[in-house]
Amino acid sequence: MKKIKAGKNKILKLYTFDEVFAKSFKSEAFQGSYNEELARLKLSNQIKHIRLEKDLTQKDLAGKAQMPQSVIARIESGTHSFSIGTLNRIARVFNKELELV
Repeated sequence: MKKIKAGKNKILKLYTFDEVFAKSFKSEAFQGSYNEELARLKLSNQIKHIRLEKDLTQKDLAGKAQMPQSVIARIESGTHSFSIGTLNRIARVFNKELELV
């Protein structure tokens, strides 16, 4: 933490990202949300990696999964969530099976 003057009688406390994250990560609710988001991002990355490995365009994958290309783009961007149904349709294109553990 670093303190800086911000006027006559005001002092601001500045915290690093690591300090804020360490404090936030003590919360079970934060940990749950963080881990959920991390899992979603890993899945998004895996979908893109497998698609590229199979030399498919987003449009190719979308067609085989019977969904718009924009859905694949949003998933791969990591900025949107997706349903189990959508994930299952993509998995079938890759000859994969969803398994919840």
